[in-house]
Amino acid sequence: MNDAKFKLDRFGAGVRAIVMPMACAMIVGGPDGYAQAPMKEVQFDVCVYGATAGGVMAALAAKKLGHSVVLVEPTRHIGGMTSAGLGATDIGNKFAITGMAKQFYRDLGKQYGRFEAWNFEPSVAEAILKDYLTKAGVDIYYERRILEVQKEGTRIKFASFEHAKNPDGSGAAIAAKQYIDASYEGDLMAKAGVSYMVGREANKEFGETYNGVQYMQGHQMPDSISPYRIEGDAKSGLVWGVTNNILFNTGIADKKLQAYCYRLCLTNEPKNRLPILRPIDYDSTKYELLRRIVRRYKIAEDDKTSLNRLFIIRPLENGKADWNNKGGFSLDMLAENWGYAEANYAEREAIVKKHESFTRGLLYFMGNDAGLPKGLRNQMLEWGWPKDEFVATGGLPHQLYIREARRMRGEYVMTQKNCERKEVVEDGVGMAAYTMDSHNAQRIVLDGWAKNEGNVEALGAGPYPISYRALVPKATECSNLSVPVCLSASHIAYGSIRMEPVFMVLGQSCGLAAHMAIAGNTSIQEVDIAALQARLKAQPLLDNSVADIVIDNSNVIPNDTKGIDWYSVPMTGEVASYGIGLVENVNLSQNEKMIFRPEIKTAGLYDVYFYKGGEKGKSAVEEYHKKAPVTVRYHAGGEDFELNLQTNRGEWQKLGQYYMEPLGYNWVEVKTDGSGKKVIADAVQFVYAGPKQASKSGKK
Repeated sequence: MNDAKFKLDRFGAGVRAIVMPMACAMIVGGPDGYAQAPMKEVQFDVCVYGATAGGVMAALAAKKLGHSVVLVEPTRHIGGMTSAGLGATDIGNKFAITGMAKQFYRDLGKQYGRFEAWNFEPSVAEAILKDYLTKAGVDIYYERRILEVQKEGTRIKFASFEHAKNPDGSGAAIAAKQYIDASYEGDLMAKAGVSYMVGREANKEFGETYNGVQYMQGHQMPDSISPYRIEGDAKSGLVWGVTNNILFNTGIADKKLQAYCYRLCLTNEPKNRLPILRPIDYDSTKYELLRRIVRRYKIAEDDKTSLNRLFIIRPLENGKADWNNKGGFSLDMLAENWGYAEANYAEREAIVKKHESFTRGLLYFMGNDAGLPKGLRNQMLEWGWPKDEFVATGGLPHQLYIREARRMRGEYVMTQKNCERKEVVEDGVGMAAYTMDSHNAQRIVLDGWAKNEGNVEALGAGPYPISYRALVPKATECSNLSVPVCLSASHIAYGSIRMEPVFMVLGQSCGLAAHMAIAGNTSIQEVDIAALQARLKAQPLLDNSVADIVIDNSNVIPNDTKGIDWYSVPMTGEVASYGIGLVENVNLSQNEKMIFRPEIKTAGLYDVYFYKGGEKGKSAVEEYHKKAPVTVRYHAGGEDFELNLQTNRGEWQKLGQYYMEPLGYNWVEVKTDGSGKKVIADAVQFVYAGPKQASKSGKK
């Protein structure tokens, strides 16, 4: 999409400018001490700071509900990590992704001829998000970053923003009724005087086991890797990337942040590939530990698969791939980001530059260092920068992956107990479902060897609700601000929540809450949560469209389960399910069935989909039926299917499009046939496709 379509005037499209009040005009100094040009005041109902994917959804939600909305973004780009290399979406469980976020992944699917797309090209994601904003008429201020916040009591009166590229240039002070901080850093939140946390809490603070210092084996250095410049000689000093910190007891608090990296989009398609060139500041000594790891792995000279031992490489569309950190030494740059959360803008830029230098150097090293096996180097040389991604930044994404910075300490703090469903809130306005995930925070010397500390990968108990109170500050601190990204959560709970689609869901909830606070003339804390939940359920796209009808196996009416031998399979790392689990037939020689019966309220055509969950692993998959009997019953008849349950795990399979009416005979029936093969009953959904009645048979 052409960026020219989105160029704005000095203060954004259609802005109403007036002379700034004296109280705000007195703000003349930025955080780094430079003078500010005179500010202009503009007024909106809702101001969203941070055009992350969550920020886009917050702005769209408020705009759909009739408000004037401004979206303020420090860069020239929309979408945050969703359009900055994180093309292989970390989901956890699709059950948790609802509303406008789910529609976004369906719109991505349309680009690739599929129902949904969870792996996609960054440029395609950004184009879709920009198109949303353009069609909605959301005002956007690019290259503006937060400068100061002025409050009256607990309410934000003004938020002033400086030009990110020209601090002496145009700025703006925005007076809004409601503010939403959707940035990865939580800068507006902090300047509003809201309490927040940085780093890792002690386990004892919230009654957790995975917080604080954690020495585990995930993404760990192999055994016997020397941390010294001369291997085995402690007097020679430490190699680059190893700190001289000591390992404290498990669960002790500190201020260290889990590592950042760039989520890369590379291609091995020769026609669209640019070479990875030697950086001007290239220093091969930064990667000495990686040389030693490769030697430890004993990678053969002709090994053509070894690259996957060092990076997580997930295929995207059109010959591209999402590259992420893997193992003891990879894309993560440990310890160099510790000060990022509370750093000023110049200090942050220096941290970002260090990560850029490290990443470009690492990729060049992998393809050219004589100390690596030739086969490994040749594999790396097959990859390069896509010509059609991140052109302005030389192939590197325009956004560093800020996995965690500030986290608000709000009305309610999400913790490990929520992730494990030991504590389930009733005021949920979104869900999370990912593993409790923290990347390493430091690399240290332990018993004479180089080791990583901080990695946690602990499975929760399936999708769990996120409290509305975790999205709003304490009422005594700020009464017109919500925070869907740097929300109130412990370090380890944030590791589960911090997924892009979850931020989108929470952004939508905050946009709706801002509308309700304005409409009801209340504080953000006094919003009627039950009414908010009901609106999200009845109108997930915040318009008059017909909501999808999704039936999980846990919601099947008891009388619609025939036979006594269906048994529950809980979601684990080895089971792909929709929701917290699925059911399979235990007696492979008996005939059983389960009926998924929708409550149709609007007559019309419905696309019907069957979710193919089940256990993972080749041997487990082969136990499933290749011709599982499934029947769709609709207005004027029925249709039988034989589904191959061994393919397309974790995906929706379309059964067809059928005309259905309220009180009609509408259902999907999953059956067993005594064949000795497993049959899955997990989830079925009915997606409204239009009012047009089909032919006499009932099927389109």
